[in-house]
Amino acid sequence: MSDYQTVWEKASSNIELDISKANFNTWFKDTYISKIDDGTVVLATPNQFVKNWLSEKFHKTILKHLIDSDDTLRSLEYIIEKKEDRKEPVKRSSPSMNNRLPIESLYINKDDNLNPKYTFDTFVVGDFNEVAYSAAQAIIKKQEVVYNPFFVYGNTGFGKTHLIQSIGNHIKKNQPHKKVYYLTTDKFQMEVVEQIGKSNRANDFKMKYRKYDVLIIDDIQFLAKKEKTQEELFHLFNYMYDNNKQIIFSSDKHPNQISDIEDRLRGRFNAGMTIDIQAPDYESRIEILRQKSNSSQFALTEKVIEYLATTINGNIRELEGVLNSVILKSDVRGRELTLNEVKDLVKNNVKKKKVMKVEEVVQIVSDYYGIDEENVYKKIRKKEFVKPRQLIMYILREDFKISFPTIGEKLGGRDHTTVMHSCDKVRGELDDNPQLTTDLDAIRSMF
Repeated sequence: MSDYQTVWEKASSNIELDISKANFNTWFKDTYISKIDDGTVVLATPNQFVKNWLSEKFHKTILKHLIDSDDTLRSLEYIIEKKEDRKEPVKRSSPSMNNRLPIESLYINKDDNLNPKYTFDTFVVGDFNEVAYSAAQAIIKKQEVVYNPFFVYGNTGFGKTHLIQSIGNHIKKNQPHKKVYYLTTDKFQMEVVEQIGKSNRANDFKMKYRKYDVLIIDDIQFLAKKEKTQEELFHLFNYMYDNNKQIIFSSDKHPNQISDIEDRLRGRFNAGMTIDIQAPDYESRIEILRQKSNSSQFALTEKVIEYLATTINGNIRELEGVLNSVILKSDVRGRELTLNEVKDLVKNNVKKKKVMKVEEVVQIVSDYYGIDEENVYKKIRKKEFVKPRQLIMYILREDFKISFPTIGEKLGGRDHTTVMHSCDKVRGELDDNPQLTTDLDAIRSMF
């Protein structure tokens, strides 16, 4: 393995942790270090579009991790070069220490761990997250501490990290006298393991976090079974709460659904404001695609936007990943993709939906509406059972491509025409019934 390859493998593995998997796979594929000359890394990219994208969107992130990997590096340039054209590396010369790039100018500030790209200016607000957004606005606008702790939860990719870091970045900018700190639960856990066991470092660890006015901890669900970490967080929580310092958590589950955590800590999590973020609804997916395409200076046609928003009803990261693929493919071909080409691209890039049994779908929808599963199968015409039953039929047909006769047979021996009518009815109502759209998005997020 060459010296260049070692440096790039170390740096790129850390870059992958900083950005979404879709972004990493889209933009960093087929990149490598072509040469290093007097502390300047020349990064090879496969085409002009990738070169422009990396230099404009990820330059500071790449440079930061290159310097972290090798502190003799100080700058970064890009070239277009195919792997087969790669030349043998030349011997690196030592850089001048006077020309080193100061670490403070790099992407993520090590003093607070906040990513400056996460702001409210780039945060799309919709029905799926407006309550959480409103609570966040209250936190940043009021002088006194409110909603303490602020606990936001929801599935991966729904925008939790963006929201809680936006709070931190806003406070950092507008209330510079306040000290803000963001970290993941994994990072907190590692520090507990490394520091608490050392008698001469334990007190330093405890005091480190007590100096902050705003503490933001991401992915708190990973506290499960970490007894020592839970104990340290419990004491830290009590100190910050008693001293009127803002505490913010995120999780993929409600505090009551996180297993293997102490009841006393669970009670602290529930003591303030606990709000969920759901899957982005159709209108929000439209707005997300428009905003991200505009920020990329790439115009999508309305038909393509509507198709992507309709087809990709998963998380925001998935939307972003497919959009990046569309942009990249368009650049490679030197023109906008047709709708059929986008459909082919989506078919090859979007993960296939999980295969589920009819009974599993019935259970999820029944639980969502709070009805007994047996009433779905019975031929009961009460309104509270008809709507969930029709939605189940629609999901089985649209999402899992089960035939009309099979759906009818599985759901109480109904005629296939009844199933067809139910699917048509749901399809027709989705355009005019925002609540039904919200219900469908929320249910699909559980698959």
